[in-house]
Parts: sequence; C-alpha cells; structure tokens
Amino acid sequence: MGRPLWFVNLLKKTFPNIKLIAKLTRFPVVGKIFDFLLFEGDEIIYLTQDKVISINKEVKKQAEMVLPSKVLEHFIEKANYHWVMNFCICRDSMQCNDYPIDLGCLFLGEAVLGINPQLGRLVSKEEALDHIKKCKEAGLVHMIGRNRLDKQWLGVNPGYKLLSICNCDPCCCLWRISPVLASKIGSKVQKMPGVTLEVSERCVGCGTCMQGICFVDAIHMVDNRAKITEECRGCGRCVEICPQNAIELTINDKEYVEKSIKQIEKIIDVT
Repeated sequence: MGRPLWFVNLLKKTFPNIKLIAKLTRFPVVGKIFDFLLFEGDEIIYLTQDKVISINKEVKKQAEMVLPSKVLEHFIEKANYHWVMNFCICRDSMQCNDYPIDLGCLFLGEAVLGINPQLGRLVSKEEALDHIKKCKEAGLVHMIGRNRLDKQWLGVNPGYKLLSICNCDPCCCLWRISPVLASKIGSKVQKMPGVTLEVSERCVGCGTCMQGICFVDAIHMVDNRAKITEECRGCGRCVEICPQNAIELTINDKEYVEKSIKQIEKIIDVT
C-alpha cells in the first residue's frame, strides 16, 4: 500500500529545511550514505521548454525540430500504468502561492500499483497526456528519469519500474538544493544532450534573469552582464524571461530527443 499519510505529513514538515540537510552531503561519509539511500542509480533529465526551441540556430523551421515534450509522450504511450499525484509535495510543503499545488508528479510503470491510493490515482494515457499539458500551461517545467528518492518516500518497488515525471517550478522544487549538494549527487540531474545557453551582446545587465528564475542559481552578473555557469540544466526559463532577448538557446545535436529516450530506457522499464 506504500507509505501511510502520517509518514508523508512528517516528510512535508521536514521539507522546508531541505537545504540545510543537503549541505551535509558535502561531508564525504555523510554524502556516501545519502547517495546510497536516496540517489543511487539516479539519472534525471531536465527537459527544455518547448516554447523556447523556436530560436534554435541549427534548425531554421520549428516544424523540423522534434520538441522536448516528445520524450514525455514516448514514455506515456509506452507505459502500462500511469499515476497522477493529488498534489506536488514540494509546493505543498512550501505552501507555494505562485504555482498550482494540485498539479503533482506523474509516475509511470508497474511500481505505481504500490502507491498509497490516498495520494493519487491511476489514470489513462489520455488523462496522463492532459495532465502534462495542464502543467505546461501553468508554466511548470518537466524533469524525467529514475529518482530513487521517489521510490523511498512513496514506499514502492522495484525502483527500475518507476519512472518519475516531475513538474517543477523555480521557487519550491526539491532540486533547488543542487548548488549546495555534493557534486556527485547534484550531477545526477542533467540537461538534454546538445543543449547550450549563451548570453549575447544584447545583455544590458538588468538582472531580470536572476530574480528567482533559475532553480539552480546558474546565472551570475559579471562585469554588468549576465553569465550562465555550468550549473545550468537547460530548462530555458531565462530565455523566455529576458526582456532584451539576449539569452540564446542552441541545440547542437539533432538527435537530442532520441538520445534522451535511450538514456532513460537503459535504467527504467515502464512496461
């Protein structure tokens, strides 16, 4: 039946202190324990927003580009079981006022049959696709992959039969802890293959892109111009928000969607 409600409620109370807990992973022994218990075997891809792909330099017409959301559609179509959570545990725990709390994670695979039915419900492929559409319209960005932490807090098995699709915001997402995590753990969340972001000469140093937009704090001001660091996960929020259109997203690998799918299929079986 998965984790009882009292366990989930206790977890919610702990969540606001998650950054303090994450800093402990920088101590080698503690980091190894956390990695083994909560992150071992994880590979998570942060999908670039569909709506920022149109500025791509490599492909002139958006119609010729396979959009990142095709990764989600592939696994939703392939999966035998689809589970939508009644809430986002991150936004619920932080009492988020900026993004919908009721748009929770989508989980795929046989392991969802073990989730406590009080936390969500089984849905059809069509309902799963509609849920993703609603999340996109609400300004949420998707992460997809194997997340051992979900297996643990939901209390389900086997882990390789649970695919997590998180619908993330820039303010409350669990992975805002990435900058303070041990690098070995933080690197488990990756950008899509071939995606790069650069700041052009049009940047006037207004700082809009630094105002709670980047969930991993990958943008800094250097010599009155924004600079994107290696912490960037390629979500594209900064591209969308920049008033000067000074941040450019390029895709240097036309097979970036296919490679993302293959990377996930190596570690997760949703059938």
